[in-house]
Amino acid sequence: MKWFLFHRNELLLMQAPDGTYSVPQGDSCPVHALKEECINTICGVATARIESQDFSPLTAVPLRQSFFLINKADYRMAGKCAELLYWNENTLFCSACGGKMEKSSEISKRCSQCGREVWPLLATAVIVRITRTSPGSPVRNDEILLVHAKTFKRDFQSHVAGFVETGESLEETVYREVMEEVGLKIKNLQYFGSQSWPYPCGLMVAFTAEYDSGEIRLQETELTKAQWYRKDQLPELPDKASIARQMIDDWADTQVLPQ
Repeated sequence: MKWFLFHRNELLLMQAPDGTYSVPQGDSCPVHALKEECINTICGVATARIESQDFSPLTAVPLRQSFFLINKADYRMAGKCAELLYWNENTLFCSACGGKMEKSSEISKRCSQCGREVWPLLATAVIVRITRTSPGSPVRNDEILLVHAKTFKRDFQSHVAGFVETGESLEETVYREVMEEVGLKIKNLQYFGSQSWPYPCGLMVAFTAEYDSGEIRLQETELTKAQWYRKDQLPELPDKASIARQMIDDWADTQVLPQ
């Protein structure tokens, strides 16, 4: 059995003598300080959050950084486990009657008093890559719009993004967020892909679009910067763990700079 264990919000991994990392495996928990009742089993793996500072022989690694250290299947499972632990810790009591919530299945709970059932909720967000053809350019969509949000912890730039509101479709959210954040109209909206974003419980739905009209008008409460870039002018970008970077790389791979 694989053990997806967390200390606070960091994933606990086994580090080999050669410096490589892996998810610990075995019939018993590799951390002896962990109590049996704290362990959850989902999808054939075990997961738990460890409060003790003593988690030897494992090493704590930020979950997002683990993308670069373990195989992709284990990273995805680690994200699922992190989301379920977060959900479990925040649904101890029924929001309708206050009764104790008890495990009903691997991904559901039932109130011990009123019988109300709950499942993990996702915070759904959209992200959109916007491109345009600069005046006189022989290359179509040779510029990409990138923004810097106040919530970013580093100085990288990414795409316009935002959470889906009640009563909206995904497409309506894209158009609204683009208009609110940068004041632009877009066209040719197309689905690109999606990505689980377990920080703590998100689903990122990605789109591509083309510039239609308008001048950049920054929503200063959300953004500090918004600018058009060519492939040879790109600023610091998000890391490759994100679908935001995947969209930028996908666009850049199609661009041939004029000689």
